[in-house]
Amino acid sequence: MKNADAIFEFASSLKAVSLKQVVHDLRGAFPDLSSVFSTSLSLEDQAITHMIHADNLPVRIFTLDTGRHFPETYRTLQSTRERYGLDIEVMFPETAAVEKLMRSKGAYSFYESIEARQECCGIRKVEPLHRALKGADLWITGIRKVHSPDRSHLPAFEVDHTNQVVKFHPLLDWSDAELKAFISEQNIPYNRLQDKGFLSIGCEPCTRAVAPGADMRSGRWWWEDPDKKECGLHVHK
Repeated sequence: MKNADAIFEFASSLKAVSLKQVVHDLRGAFPDLSSVFSTSLSLEDQAITHMIHADNLPVRIFTLDTGRHFPETYRTLQSTRERYGLDIEVMFPETAAVEKLMRSKGAYSFYESIEARQECCGIRKVEPLHRALKGADLWITGIRKVHSPDRSHLPAFEVDHTNQVVKFHPLLDWSDAELKAFISEQNIPYNRLQDKGFLSIGCEPCTRAVAPGADMRSGRWWWEDPDKKECGLHVHK
């Protein structure tokens, strides 16, 4: 693994922030750079997967299977594999930790408090993410500013000090219209729950459809403060 601060400094000096150009320029400066992309199979992530395939970028792709996804999410994963022929690595939570949580607190403890929900997210998402990022230098994400108030101020590059990796958000400034147009124009497979008002899709018990015009993440953990709706995967300083 390279020095994350050195990679961040170089990346922050780049004038172009397109995915293809950033990966190309970073590999020019750091030839054995290890790049990974975490996909939740959202519209953003489907667009990035398409770009990685179209430009044959040297990026490892992985997804987190919490064990509580919608059937439509698994169908999206399958259709994506079939469309692009990519080896999408599936990361699972530690079995023992899930069994302990289920035995001690049941299947729906996350509704009881923010701490309980964060415990579940920690087991099912955060710990597997740490394993998936091990040894990586550049972590590509589908984060956009319109997702939530907490993300509205983000730069294209940031350092995740916990995982010692540089994060890159290539679609950060994309609007909803731009994203949907790209998905349609390129005929990219996507989660059909998007057509039913599920604009931000996570685990089935923690996700619901939102009303037209509502904040896209209002359907995630809807019982919590909207300014604190993060699962722990993305911690911004």
